[in-house]
Amino acid sequence: MKVILTGSTGFVGSAVLAQLIAKHHDVVTVIRRAGGATTGHTQSYIVPNFAADSAFRTALTGREVVIHCAARAHVMQETTSDPLVEFRAVNVDATLALARQAIAAGVRRFVYISSIKVNGEGTEQGKPFKANDVPAPADPYGISKMEAEQGLMALAKESDMEVVIIRPVLVYGPGVKANFRSMMNWLNKGIPLPLGRIHNKRSLVALDNLVDLIVTCTQHTAAANQTFLVSDGEDLSTTELLTRMSKALDRPMRLLPVPAGLLQLGGKLLGKDAVMQRLCGSLQVDISHTRQTLGWVPPVSVDSALRKTADHFLATV
Repeated sequence: MKVILTGSTGFVGSAVLAQLIAKHHDVVTVIRRAGGATTGHTQSYIVPNFAADSAFRTALTGREVVIHCAARAHVMQETTSDPLVEFRAVNVDATLALARQAIAAGVRRFVYISSIKVNGEGTEQGKPFKANDVPAPADPYGISKMEAEQGLMALAKESDMEVVIIRPVLVYGPGVKANFRSMMNWLNKGIPLPLGRIHNKRSLVALDNLVDLIVTCTQHTAAANQTFLVSDGEDLSTTELLTRMSKALDRPMRLLPVPAGLLQLGGKLLGKDAVMQRLCGSLQVDISHTRQTLGWVPPVSVDSALRKTADHFLATV
């Protein structure tokens, strides 16, 4: 299979690249600058700025499948005066420019890595998001991802190119950064955490499971023009996640049984509502459509993925 991959130096994209090479596919990567992490098994094209006027056609020549991982990612501390404009420039305009040029080059399938934020920010426990829910993004990042999805599906209707949309939940695995790495750091240091009585439910997805689904969607005939939610298939409370990660790290668990309501009140008083929502709120996804349509089962268990993540973390601290 002849693939063009964007975002190949990122957390997800680099893992996709490694899997494609392991399966002996012919891969071309699109990178923003020379010296990016590439491999001798691939050819790379430099596109300095992903925008509506970006030229991808040379890289697309002879390719069968596009896997589009590159994006302006969700920004925790936004400094731009109009974030939606910035998100749209990369996540919408550049994505649709790539797709139009892919159509012109005869690409047969476009696999787009979107986000669960298209569905929304949270769910009631036991009422998971589904792939056919009406989108309800709440921030500029989620809005831009939704608009890209809509634009891609419109192009699919007007052309012979098939589109596949994948909406991951929080992705973890070896090399994970941000809040997940901070969590491992706290646990590794034995810092007591007031998170021993959180009874929420959150869906997560191991990097290996996400990559397996992405590669599956490059070729599975039933994936054409479908939207898939993806998770590990086992939802965890914050307390359960911390408990199982402590075990993976082989560190004693020091969780204080502070009620979630008290934590949320404290977060509100301190202006940390968003943080408390992530720690105490639920976000579940129903992957039955993904399972049934593709016959797909997450190949890696939660505990195995947590152990692999922990081992990599311990080797780098």
